[in-house]
Amino acid sequence: MAAEGTLTPGEYIRHHLVHLTNKKQESIVDFGVINVDSVVVSSLLGLLMCVVFWLCARKATAGVPGRFQAAVEILVEMVDNQAKAVIHNATSRKLIAPMALAVFVWIFLMNFMDMIPVDLLPSIWHAAGPAMGFKDYLRVVPTADLSTTLGLSFSVLVLCLFYNIKIKGLGGWTHELVTAPFGTSKNPIWALLLGVVNFLMQMIEFVAKTVSHGMRLFGNMFAGELVFMLIALLGAYAALSLGGGLFFVGHLIAGTIWTLFHILVIVLQAFIFMMLALIYLGQAHDAH
Repeated sequence: MAAEGTLTPGEYIRHHLVHLTNKKQESIVDFGVINVDSVVVSSLLGLLMCVVFWLCARKATAGVPGRFQAAVEILVEMVDNQAKAVIHNATSRKLIAPMALAVFVWIFLMNFMDMIPVDLLPSIWHAAGPAMGFKDYLRVVPTADLSTTLGLSFSVLVLCLFYNIKIKGLGGWTHELVTAPFGTSKNPIWALLLGVVNFLMQMIEFVAKTVSHGMRLFGNMFAGELVFMLIALLGAYAALSLGGGLFFVGHLIAGTIWTLFHILVIVLQAFIFMMLALIYLGQAHDAH
């Protein structure tokens, strides 16, 4: 769109950072607003992941595996080894290990949307969206949306609470909430004060883990998306300026370097999110 000369650089970036929503946001926190683009893209990628897993399971052989099956087996073994190192309960691992695999692949696919040229899908939507009655906004990287990443981290929190109660029992977990990390006392007054402090510390820990878990993924992917927009602007200046040749060379060099580096980022961020989920679930199994 910037190449059309209708938007300034600032307007171009602001336009690309607006989501396609069901309604206008009326406050900083508005739970009635749904980022439709993030929901649709993440759902389609989740469906794609399920189809790929199904095809792999259907074509799996006990003999010499093909390249695709070998790659999937390496990935499964990697995730399983990480789960065994953190989750020592074999029964829990039967659910947690496949979940960790799904989380890793799903987040990788959502991150990988950042590798698509930044103007490709929005340009298509620019022509098709308004014709169907939708607004001319589209963001295709779900993990660059804070509501997506916090939703994922909140899901991990719910699982942590579930396993805390399942493994320790409601009474055992309640006892842990008021006795860890500072312990308790035989003196009733000190026991009450320590119980309040311990409970507050536990709540702060749960909130901090959840927020940082989601914010880490969001921050890295949002920054990556923004850098790709700035690189796209170099291409726009290359087309519009008299010295376009130099801008075009800069566009190619910057785009290539950042793309190669970003491939590492999207894989690493998916792995980090998965590992933190495993660590938090492992902590839910540990008694304090």
